[in-house]
Amino acid sequence: MAAQTTFERYEIKYLLTAEQKQAVLQAMAQFMKLDKYGRATIRNIYYDTKNFRLIRHSLEKPAYKEKLRVRSYQQVTAEQPVFVELKKKYKSVVYKRRLSLPEYQVSNAFFNNTPLPVCSQIGNEIQYFRSYYKSLVPMVFLSYERQAFYSLDGSDFRVTFDENILYRQQELSLCSDVYGTPILEDGYTLMEIKTSGGIPLWMTKILTEQGIYKTSFSKYGTAYQHMMMKQKKGEKKYA
Repeated sequence: MAAQTTFERYEIKYLLTAEQKQAVLQAMAQFMKLDKYGRATIRNIYYDTKNFRLIRHSLEKPAYKEKLRVRSYQQVTAEQPVFVELKKKYKSVVYKRRLSLPEYQVSNAFFNNTPLPVCSQIGNEIQYFRSYYKSLVPMVFLSYERQAFYSLDGSDFRVTFDENILYRQQELSLCSDVYGTPILEDGYTLMEIKTSGGIPLWMTKILTEQGIYKTSFSKYGTAYQHMMMKQKKGEKKYA
């Protein structure tokens, strides 16, 4: 089956304690299954202007916001495929478009500020975005360990758990090892519900029982805020 290239859905986030996570996992057991990636370490490189125009706008919580990142689900070599993702959010609905290309082709296109070597509607959208913001450069490497579950009823309802969320401002390569500064408190997990429809009653029930409430949490946004705090304190970039 070909990898999905377009998404239109709601993405609802929750911060869980270890106990809350276990309760949710138990409730999910008969309704959901771990996907083919199992527990994967996801690597992302976020592209932005040198003055962080995209993430600063996003943190103002506008009705419309957008970002561009390159992602892999493992440490890759230059010849292995990675995803170039254009992600937009309008009035709580997330729209994502992505392409899969060898890492070296993506790196070369961004380094030389040339179009990606692909001819498609999604490729045109990504190129327009890059042209509009002109000088996009890699600004942050962000990684996390993810468990992703899909629904057994055939719907698009998905749940992910992200832990060990780290960021850094150097060695911005998907071919590199994982290391960096953590942005979650010890013992906490970021859970995301992804769906184009409603939340099943069994999930609503466990969220209510455990006192779990949705939160506004951006990994890149939180990393940016950490960086700004360090800058004010006169600390160096993470090495």
